[in-house]
Amino acid sequence: MTAILEINHLKKSFGDNEVLKDIHLTVNAGEVISIIGSSGSGKSTLLRSINLLEKPSGGEIIYKGENVLEKGFDIPKYRTHLGMVFQSFNLFNNMNVIENVMAAQVTVLKKSQEEARKIALENLEKVGMARFANAKPAQLSGGQKQRVAIARAISMNPDVILFDEPTSALDPEMVGEVLQTMQGLAETGLTMVIVTHEMEFARDVSDRVIFMDKGVIAEEGSPEEIFGSPKEERTKAFLSRFLRT
Repeated sequence: MTAILEINHLKKSFGDNEVLKDIHLTVNAGEVISIIGSSGSGKSTLLRSINLLEKPSGGEIIYKGENVLEKGFDIPKYRTHLGMVFQSFNLFNNMNVIENVMAAQVTVLKKSQEEARKIALENLEKVGMARFANAKPAQLSGGQKQRVAIARAISMNPDVILFDEPTSALDPEMVGEVLQTMQGLAETGLTMVIVTHEMEFARDVSDRVIFMDKGVIAEEGSPEEIFGSPKEERTKAFLSRFLRT
């Protein structure tokens, strides 16, 4: 297995509040990792620290053999290799759908308009949004906006896509369409790290599941191990509601 990211001794504090404590995590090419845990366990902070939206307080993030936290490392370039899908879509309301998917390709990757448009259309097709190419975000449902955001992320051809609770801002009836889109992408061999409250999705789609609690990785393993026979009491307690249903 080829490791894309190796995270060692990662820490993050906000003032006196230590949110991440000594995190170790390897992300391998083609792997789908789901991160589960209660609100406030550090899941989103871990994701935001990986792509340096938050600056870690300590530790190292090794990408292709280099520590991205070293002084002088080209952070904007590193970020182009990591896709990010947020809870709140973050689309530009003054642009239509296809312009949203093209924008970063043109400005960051310096692609021509023509090439960017071709890639954007292909990826909108993948997420079932090609027929909305000329619509404005205001005309779309939450689920449709999130699928556009996913198309935008994959259009950058990243090594890894980070999903930060991509369904938490959606109405229940729209959650399914986004999860289905993500499942389709997982099947194409895309490397994905997903912070999610959708336990069934984590169980069915992941190669590996990580349970976080109070800023540490309390347990990790295959979906069968975590959902079938969790070892830690706190994992059992967290999953008890889900496992009963």
